[in-house]
Amino acid sequence: MKRLPCLFLIILSNTFLSFASHKNDGLKFFKADDRKIRYVGRVDFSDRLKPRIWAPGVYIKAKFKGPYCEIILNDENAGGHNLNYLEIVIDGDKPYRVQTTGKENVIKVPGGLSDTEHTILICKDTESNIGYIDFIGLRCEQLLPLPTPPKRKIEYFGDSITSGTGMDQSVIACDKGQWYDQHNAYMSYGARTSRNLNADWQLSALAGVGLLHSCCNMKVVLPQIYDKVFLAADSVSWGFKNYQPDVVTICIGQNDGPQDSTLFCSTYVKLITSMRQHYPKADIICLTSPMADNTLLPVLKRYLIGITAYMNANGDKKIHKYFFSKQYHNGCGGHPDLDEHKLIADELTAYIKEVKGW
Repeated sequence: MKRLPCLFLIILSNTFLSFASHKNDGLKFFKADDRKIRYVGRVDFSDRLKPRIWAPGVYIKAKFKGPYCEIILNDENAGGHNLNYLEIVIDGDKPYRVQTTGKENVIKVPGGLSDTEHTILICKDTESNIGYIDFIGLRCEQLLPLPTPPKRKIEYFGDSITSGTGMDQSVIACDKGQWYDQHNAYMSYGARTSRNLNADWQLSALAGVGLLHSCCNMKVVLPQIYDKVFLAADSVSWGFKNYQPDVVTICIGQNDGPQDSTLFCSTYVKLITSMRQHYPKADIICLTSPMADNTLLPVLKRYLIGITAYMNANGDKKIHKYFFSKQYHNGCGGHPDLDEHKLIADELTAYIKEVKGW
């Protein structure tokens, strides 16, 4: 019993030394509202010290000095088990994928960086219905101004294909783990296409959503939620002035399947017309589904031919259509896999270059 005070002092001493070491490691905490931090995508800034991110593909960029950096963020941990995946990229090199471990997270950037200037990109890989993350800030030696952002902007509307569902089997195979373990929005065709074209990207996509009919007992459809930040819950209105894309793509119809053609086409036209009010200058490209089989593909082609012809004839010459060259379905649940997303991006990159002259 006489040893307890001594043991207590040792524990207290070690705790103090650890805390002191953490405080004296030369790193400073930079809050989420620091002007040197850049956000791209649909983010809820109701609390500027805790920007909330639901959508896949939303990314945060910063430039820091020194060989070390820590990312501080919270995870909703929806249902007590859903934990988001993030893609982290340093200096534009090969990305690495990490998963949060709980509600509060300190993610350390791997060591070995030179004691110079570095850029960091943090991208949410997982769906909005997995739960949100709240970005709290960065710990590093110094934050520096970022280079001038790209002038080009593209927005991608769609379903699970666009959000990057079921594509990344590099760690966990299909039908293993949780259904979202293979999500990778950063490596999805939209993000890849934008990087090919030196453009910002925004993935306004939700797994399972359709134009008229969504799968999986979902109660929302794309025309209902395309103007929201939290798509899965049809909540938090999005301010379209925050992001004015040069190009908008719409990849919808996989979850609808063949529908009444008049209803499908008229609903699609209403969606485009509504989007045009928000995006007066954008080229809008209507895409077939990369997953479409031999039954669905000819139906979607017929729909899009009629839709674009109608819009063009009524004065909107900046409505286009693009039909993917083949079916891509080697990922989980028949989704495109990592390699196929690259091929999809290559197809779309070439077509956007043709439309825009980029």
